[in-house]
Amino acid sequence: MSAVEYRAILKYRLMIPLFPADDPCPVCRKCCLDSFGEHAVHCKELPGFKYRHDLVRDVLYDILKRAGISAKKEAPVNFLTDPLEGRSTLRPADILVFGWEGGKHACVDLTGVSPLVGLRDHGFVAGHAITKAEAGKVAKHEKACIENQHVFVPFAFDTFGALAPDAVRFLKRVQQVVSSSTAHVKGQNFVFSRVGFAIQKGVAAQLVARLPAISL
Repeated sequence: MSAVEYRAILKYRLMIPLFPADDPCPVCRKCCLDSFGEHAVHCKELPGFKYRHDLVRDVLYDILKRAGISAKKEAPVNFLTDPLEGRSTLRPADILVFGWEGGKHACVDLTGVSPLVGLRDHGFVAGHAITKAEAGKVAKHEKACIENQHVFVPFAFDTFGALAPDAVRFLKRVQQVVSSSTAHVKGQNFVFSRVGFAIQKGVAAQLVARLPAISL
């Protein structure tokens, strides 16, 4: 992570103003920036939230591979859809983990949200955004996975680095696999550390791409 990225993510986490309010976003040119970077972490243009999602997915996949866990990235499963739109939204699993639970493969579906979503309407409740995102993923995909003899694992995280309960359970089990093959504490701790760093790296890239040149 560069010095500019580090400063940007530090300001974001401490809620120190990053952008001139109401300036147009220099990337999408469709919306205005807000001081604290909420538009930046939701902007669809590259590097956007899809970039952040894919960065975390790639790091998680690499962790699984290094732990000796058999998995496939962007795996077609032919049943993950939006229930409201049917097969017109057929999509792959972010990561398919083979034989994860009771011999069944697990579809790991990542989603990232800002913990400040809905702050103006409902006030701030720690963990509310990620638990809501996790519940939304379960409602959308778990039934289809069960009907097709798969396990569904929602992997929700927020832009401050917090993880939803199912994501924590998943990583703890991965950590157990790692600990069975190494006696070093550092070797075990890298699981959560790498995911956390990837989240912040992705958010930092989104922020820096939208900073005025004078701030760089």
